[in-house]
Amino acid sequence: MKTPKFFALSPAANPPRFQSFDLLATLIAVVRTDGGVVFANAALEDALGTSRRTIEGSQLPDCFTEPHILQNALEGAGSNEFAALRYDAWLRPMNREPMPVHVVVAQTDTPGEAIVELLPLEQQAKQDREERLIDQAQANKELIRNLAHEIKNPLGGIRGAAQLLQMEIGKDLTEYTQVIIHEADRLQTLVDRLLAPHRRPHLVGDVNIHEVCERVRSLILAEFPKGLRVLRDYDTSIPDFRGDREQLIQAVLNIAHNAAHALAERISQGDAQISFKTRIARQVTFGKQRYRLALELHVIDNGPGVPDSIKDRIFYPLISGREGGSGLGLTLAQTFVQQHHGLIECDSVPGRTDFKLLIPLP
Repeated sequence: MKTPKFFALSPAANPPRFQSFDLLATLIAVVRTDGGVVFANAALEDALGTSRRTIEGSQLPDCFTEPHILQNALEGAGSNEFAALRYDAWLRPMNREPMPVHVVVAQTDTPGEAIVELLPLEQQAKQDREERLIDQAQANKELIRNLAHEIKNPLGGIRGAAQLLQMEIGKDLTEYTQVIIHEADRLQTLVDRLLAPHRRPHLVGDVNIHEVCERVRSLILAEFPKGLRVLRDYDTSIPDFRGDREQLIQAVLNIAHNAAHALAERISQGDAQISFKTRIARQVTFGKQRYRLALELHVIDNGPGVPDSIKDRIFYPLISGREGGSGLGLTLAQTFVQQHHGLIECDSVPGRTDFKLLIPLP
């Protein structure tokens, strides 16, 4: 494999007008149309595994498995053959395996100069998935709120009419009115649960994520005292952060509770297991933003996995993988975490389901 050619460039050659590119999560290089790098942002520096000083002044096409394609694209941009060009390629970082990227070459206002944007294809797929989750959660929020209000109003009338009817009819028919009242109350409870996260104010304070995990652990073990182990794998260096402690307890509890119910068969066998694992993620992008630090909380179980039929819809309201489930637990958990500018992702195969909570840290 050919080694990319890198030549050092003095710090003075780093134009201040490009420094805002360091705020972007995508890989950006400003290059001359002969391929020489004028500026490389921090994301590209991380991806190539070498310093910015080394990248700037080097030939960017040499960082690809097929350098001639980028060279031709840069020449086309320099001769005004196009304003922007897109294609897929393989980037060759230092001492790492080549990685697939989507390349965007665009002209700048400066003659003889172009911007090359590189989108790692895996990252792009992840970003698209996260955007779908965020859009889905927002749509769920509006749907739940509107639907709950539409159900709530007639429910009161149905229950009131049943109570009046009960006073007018004989005792032999009251069991029917009691059914109406009972079912109206059950629906009212469901509606209240749907509206709860939108009614309750967001109470912000200092949150220690391990106190949250320990609280959930004690609640789960109290409900499932036999046949289930709840393991801890904590990074104790994770700092406190500002958030709503009760909301986060409820979010983690909803996930762990779902896991415990999914483990029913293994609990009866005595080998069920749920793990709480905390880590710090660095330079991560989610929710369309890049964060220097983020909390990663994994809730992992050794159950049968999420059924394939609902894998893509588990955060939808009223979708449940078990009989008798309300289908609200994961929806509310996602809502609570998103109120902390975070996100929940799920990776599930038979024998291992991992719900990962991502929350930005200061």
